Amino acid sequence: MRTDYLFAMPSVWSGAARLLDLFGVYDAYNDSASDDLADARAIYSDWHIVGQELADAMMKVEREPTTAQPPTAEAAHEASRD
Repeated sequence: MRTDYLFAMPSVWSGAARLLDLFGVYDAYNDSASDDLADARAIYSDWHIVGQELADAMMKVEREPTTAQPPTAEAAHEASRD
């Protein structure tokens, strides 16, 4: 799902046509049946993106190599005797 759902994505040709469009005929937006539906879609889209970012971050952390743990007191004591 895109975060720009309510905005139309114009092409190069429609952008060029807007130069001559004095009355706003070429302005287009993606409509929803109601304001509540548009808000619900926007909120869903936002939280969907947040969920994707969290999943990507968790996958990145899982792929990172683990760092060596500091030695315990017993291991340090045994190493000092050698």
